[in-house]
Amino acid sequence: MTSQLFAICFNATRPSGLARFWSGVLGWELAAGPDDDVAILPPDTAGFRIRFLPSQEPKTGQSRAHFDLTSTSPEDQQQTVARALELGGKHIDVGQLPEEGHVVLADPDGNEFCVIEAGNKFLADTGFIGALACDGTQEVGYFWSEALRWPLVWDQDQETAIQSPNGGTKITWGGPPVAPKTGTNRLYFELALPAEADWEAEVDRLISLGATRTDIGERDGGRVLMLDPDGNEFSVRLPAGVRSSSGAATSRHSDRPND
Repeated sequence: MTSQLFAICFNATRPSGLARFWSGVLGWELAAGPDDDVAILPPDTAGFRIRFLPSQEPKTGQSRAHFDLTSTSPEDQQQTVARALELGGKHIDVGQLPEEGHVVLADPDGNEFCVIEAGNKFLADTGFIGALACDGTQEVGYFWSEALRWPLVWDQDQETAIQSPNGGTKITWGGPPVAPKTGTNRLYFELALPAEADWEAEVDRLISLGATRTDIGERDGGRVLMLDPDGNEFSVRLPAGVRSSSGAATSRHSDRPND
């Protein structure tokens, strides 16, 4: 069976504080996780959760991925910006032009995000998190389309985008030039498999699509760590009771898909 997008993970210096920020901005419920992390839960079971995991690595350079938040009106955009600033966000300059309608902010941990102006047609069929906008190649867009079995909804001039068949947030890649990767990404995908899935076959499938397995830094036996074709880290959560190459047995936690 194909992996599901279980979570977008943030490596965070203060996971609890960052989770409270994003919970306040998005209006999502806070929940404790099993790995000294905190999560916020989507308002419906079709969406992914956002997890905040402890990390002492400082942020270096601009992130390879950021959220684009949508607006229903100019007033709604202003309210989202004001709420983010009140919760500890700040305005930043990443080279945006004055005439551009979106507002660029950073969360308290320095992670960039945009509040998009109302009327954006590309994000009209999404949700509050309209997109996870990534710096990446056309190849990696094709990889993730096959990995998640999400259809391509944009493929022009080496820019790609995918979206779940159930709708919701789009994941986009801007094409070349792609900035060199520096250090471990602050944001990464966490995939999960149904309990009855053959995880070894799924890992082999991901490798056949262009992923690389690397268990360096694995903290427990509950996941397989991998790199996509652009070298971005992602993990695959193993079904309950399965042992990874580290030999540690997994256990069933409350944060499984579609709780």
